[in-house]
Amino acid sequence: MDASTPGARCTVYFDSDCPICSREIATYRQSRGGDAIDWVDAARCDDAALSSGLDRASALQRFHVRGADGTLIAGAAAFVEIWKHLPAFNWLARICARPRVLAMLEAAYGLFLRLRRLWYTPPALVHQPTSAKPRP
Repeated sequence: MDASTPGARCTVYFDSDCPICSREIATYRQSRGGDAIDWVDAARCDDAALSSGLDRASALQRFHVRGADGTLIAGAAAFVEIWKHLPAFNWLARICARPRVLAMLEAAYGLFLRLRRLWYTPPALVHQPTSAKPRP
């Protein structure tokens, strides 16, 4: 099943605690076709909502989409998958799905992720030292 098949749905796993991510997701959700996508807030959902092959730390560290065929897609390719489902972004999906363009988009996304670590770390990924044992 592909995005043009009626009833084909994808699932987007996003981090609502990331200000940039949440704004972008809000744009997609409000776009025509956004209601035909399943949106899962990886920062707040139950572990079961993440489904097979995706743990919370991975979902918060990097953007993931489960395609309509069940394939888990990450990074720039995940954005392209969403754009295929949203008519206003379909033209962008066709351009960015080309191998060379997708490779450049993936490099840019990797740079964004490195820069994002300078100002935002998902709470689930922050290393919290174990508390000292209480004295008897």
